[in-house]
Amino acid sequence: QVQLVESGGGLVQPGASLRLSCTASGLIWSIDTMGWYRQAPGKERALVASINPGGRSKYADSVKGRFTISRDNGKKTVYLQMTSLNAEDTAVYYCNADITSTDIPEYGPLPYWGQGTQVTVSS
Repeated sequence: QVQLVESGGGLVQPGASLRLSCTASGLIWSIDTMGWYRQAPGKERALVASINPGGRSKYADSVKGRFTISRDNGKKTVYLQMTSLNAEDTAVYYCNADITSTDIPEYGPLPYWGQGTQVTVSS
């Protein structure tokens, strides 16, 4: 049906930068809001940033000024550029997108999730 595949995670040192990518594929009619969530050990999954089709974005307070979300509608891809990474950014990052599938268009947009990509910030 619809799949979201993430890439770009890894192990970096404090102060480093990292760029995450998430590409949607499958039976897609349209994509509404896309975003990134993260879940650190012992914590609940929380919104990091989101962006609508027109480019309007919002961010969690903890990442404002450090992270930038963007999207390429033609490529069905959302990005998260992360800078000045610190230990509190260590988490599994999940891509999210509200997608109307050609398989079940009558349902309208439904939330889809990527498999998660690990970001570890450590010295």
